[in-house]
Amino acid sequence: MQKVVVTGGSGKAGRAVVADLVAHGYTVTNVDSAASRNPDEPTLIADLTDLGQTIEALHGADAVIHLAAIPAPNVLPDGETFRVNMMSTYNVFSAAAQLGLEKVVWASSETLIGIPFEREQPRYAPIDEDHPRLPEFHYALSKLAGEIIAEQFNRWTGIPFVALRYSNVMEEADYQHFPAFSENPQSRAWNLWGYVDTRDVAQCTRLALEREVPGAEAFLVAAADTCMSQASVDLMAEFYPGVPIRSELATHETLLSIDKARRLLGYDPTHSWRDHSTA
Repeated sequence: MQKVVVTGGSGKAGRAVVADLVAHGYTVTNVDSAASRNPDEPTLIADLTDLGQTIEALHGADAVIHLAAIPAPNVLPDGETFRVNMMSTYNVFSAAAQLGLEKVVWASSETLIGIPFEREQPRYAPIDEDHPRLPEFHYALSKLAGEIIAEQFNRWTGIPFVALRYSNVMEEADYQHFPAFSENPQSRAWNLWGYVDTRDVAQCTRLALEREVPGAEAFLVAAADTCMSQASVDLMAEFYPGVPIRSELATHETLLSIDKARRLLGYDPTHSWRDHSTA
């Protein structure tokens, strides 16, 4: 799979994914509604809510990495967020099926597991892919619908669909703010203090493209640690005292389990805010 379309390649995660793929010898086309910041990486401007444009954008590719989306709530009205995310995802999946692409890798979200944990608490920790899917708002609901649609497209076509439930994506420049998080742990309790570096996003996304993963599988993608200086077990005891802890935790171990991604994709996150905390 040498020719890869990356939708949303102009975004935070997308830029890292495109750069990583190019560095590993792939021919990449960035399809987005906004041009890339890198003039050496031209962008095909397309409206992915239009099926015809989507089919044309994916024509000639071996695989697609679908990252394009309204990235969060409150960017657009709820209904418009759901419409754009749902239609673009359906169109990419449909185009991949019609064109006979070899694989679809796409951005789902950690929010499917109930994040932000405000109305309900997590059922257990560390959370893994078996945790109930509990979308709490329209953005998360669009990701749930995407996972269900992916399962059916896989059943119809046999094309592997890999959903990557990225945690809160961070760039290196963001790490200057991390030490302050420990002064107010409640401010990051909403996603169990999770995050993931863009470079590890890129690594995991490429591995999802390269590794043989049949069916329609979902993977949590997070850093190996939390964004806090406090121990993970202490954070859980203070903020989620009734939530069962299912495994022994290393001091700062992530509470968003990446065991499945490690096991099936070979994912090995190598970037931590702790390496930059004194920079």
